[in-house]
Amino acid sequence: MSNPSHRSTPATSPAPAGEADGEPAELVSGGHLVARALKAEGVDVVYTLCGGHIIDIYDGCVDEGIEVVDVRHEQVAAHAADGYARLTGRPGVAVVTAGPGTTDAVTGVANAFRAESPMLLIGGQGALSQHKMGSLQDLPHVDMMTPITKFAATVPDTARAADMVSMAFRECFNGAPGPSFLEIPRDVLDAKVPAERARVPKAGHYRASTRSAGDPEDVERLADLLVHAERPAILLGSQVWTSRATDAAIELVRTLNVPAYMNGAGRGTLPPGDPHHFQLSRRHAFSAADLIVIVGTPFDFRMGYGKRLSPAATVVQIDLDYRTVGRNRDIDLGIVGDPGRILSAVTEAASGRINGGAARRKEWLDELRAVEAKALDKRLPQLRSDASPIHPYRLVSEINDFLTEDSVYIGDGGDIVTFSGQVVQPKSPGHWMDPGPLGTLGVGIPFVLAAKQARPDKEVVALFGDGAFSLTGWDFETLVRYDLPFVGIVGNNSSMNQIRYGQAQKYGPERERVGNTLGDVHYDKFAQMLGGYGEEVRDPADIAPALRRARESGKPSLINVWVDPDAYAPGTMNQTMYK
Repeated sequence: MSNPSHRSTPATSPAPAGEADGEPAELVSGGHLVARALKAEGVDVVYTLCGGHIIDIYDGCVDEGIEVVDVRHEQVAAHAADGYARLTGRPGVAVVTAGPGTTDAVTGVANAFRAESPMLLIGGQGALSQHKMGSLQDLPHVDMMTPITKFAATVPDTARAADMVSMAFRECFNGAPGPSFLEIPRDVLDAKVPAERARVPKAGHYRASTRSAGDPEDVERLADLLVHAERPAILLGSQVWTSRATDAAIELVRTLNVPAYMNGAGRGTLPPGDPHHFQLSRRHAFSAADLIVIVGTPFDFRMGYGKRLSPAATVVQIDLDYRTVGRNRDIDLGIVGDPGRILSAVTEAASGRINGGAARRKEWLDELRAVEAKALDKRLPQLRSDASPIHPYRLVSEINDFLTEDSVYIGDGGDIVTFSGQVVQPKSPGHWMDPGPLGTLGVGIPFVLAAKQARPDKEVVALFGDGAFSLTGWDFETLVRYDLPFVGIVGNNSSMNQIRYGQAQKYGPERERVGNTLGDVHYDKFAQMLGGYGEEVRDPADIAPALRRARESGKPSLINVWVDPDAYAPGTMNQTMYK
């Protein structure tokens, strides 16, 4: 809803009262209107790489008290905006110039699109007065961005600049969250209009709540299913964190005694050691369960497109997006709405019904706990391996032991992060970050940047594959420049090992090294060169002391750990693309 006092007046309307009385009207530029709209949304930082098309936005941000953080690559700016949104629940913002500035940011926007992350990318554009004349860096940005955003448009008039920023933000939260894109021609951005002509949205007055509790009849049906299930299981996906449904999810699994598995940003919903926290027995649970509830994660490749769920089980799917429910696999019940509201309503509806069926499930939870223990025992020799080169399981085990309740963990890589997904357990909600389903390498440094600015009170620990770090690693200097300390670890095997494994399987060992082998780079020295802390580790006994020294350095850090290039994660070996 808008405040009528902020509605724009037609260009043919009478002159504002101030002008009629001979007093000069307040003039405001397009860039300053953009900044006012960002401020109304609660934006306190924008990520950017400078360009002539967009500098008036910077000037507006200075007046509005919005921090302008300059990075070394537009992909980093877009990834940082994505990461900021994930951590805060507010939209992140990146501002880039036209042409190559905008195309450089495409990967970050695409990653946010698949990860359901609410961010706004603002791109420059040549002047409207030079439309179709071949102006500097002119490209059809909106056409390119439309398939990977929830909203993409050109701002056609200076008086509409703030209005269209608010429109883009609204669409970021329409259904499941996602990115929006605006391009602003240079003359539209630089021009000034009387303030009375511009509609500047009033904070909190231009978008509605999206917290739907779902169909009450379906909520009652799910409560009944949970009460009567003998072997239920629930998967808590990224939308549990996106919608800040942690408390509701915990209440449900504890009240109804349901084993919970977590993926994506849903990791950390339950702390390690909680009797309902399970990690290594998911395959067994999904094969043997009589009721499976999937919350906030699609039936995509991570779920085997739904085929990993027992065909005999009753399957329920809860999601913010109607289009996701029942996609790729039939379901018995689908509920569209806010996961937190739905889970709370289900718990309330089930409470008091034969103890919610909770007492009957002790044997089922004991069975799953035994499967977990067996899987851990099988892996234990590798988790404690003293081999050199270092086994990746030993590295990620040391990292898991190093984390505190205040450590935000970021994974950026292929095979090495696949190892970590089976071992690293964040100890608090919202403390796990990975690329998401697009599988984009290079998110690590931008996510560190966003995390340290969004949550300066938190320690940030990031694990990189050496290939992944190389994509955006130069912005390590940005972290040094802004004095943002973090503990970084490079699992260095001088290879793009996830791809190497697939090539070996398809074409044999004589062709496994085509196009995937990297040089032996000393990332510890790279960190030192840029003013950070760096240390090399070849002996597994030195991992923990090196991590502690990095923490104590108070600087951005990289611990370069040489890991075994011939060790592959089970998740890598099980990928369907290699079958």
